[in-house]
Amino acid sequence: MKLRTPLVASMMLAMVAGAAWAKLPAPPLTDEQKAAAELAKAKTAHQAKVDAYKTCMAAQRAADHYFKTHPQAARPSNAPACTDPGPFAAPGAAPAPAAAGAPKKS
Repeated sequence: MKLRTPLVASMMLAMVAGAAWAKLPAPPLTDEQKAAAELAKAKTAHQAKVDAYKTCMAAQRAADHYFKTHPQAARPSNAPACTDPGPFAAPGAAPAPAAAGAPKKS
């Protein structure tokens, strides 16, 4: 009986402390913190696109190898193409102009 009372008391204290901690409001973010969070979110989203592109390219290489070693297999005509996400561009920044060709020398 002596061991049970402190155990029950500590469990109740932990529940009360957890409930009090859960009700604390989030501190307000400064403009710099908001911008940093937005940039981190954009970088994470871009990295997910890059990872998906790399996975697509690996699957394409595996499929090419399979069809090369199994000539009797029919290659599907509706396979999706891998799209390169390009370099990371910060949110709010102007996109880089696409180069139409080699720069001209004068």
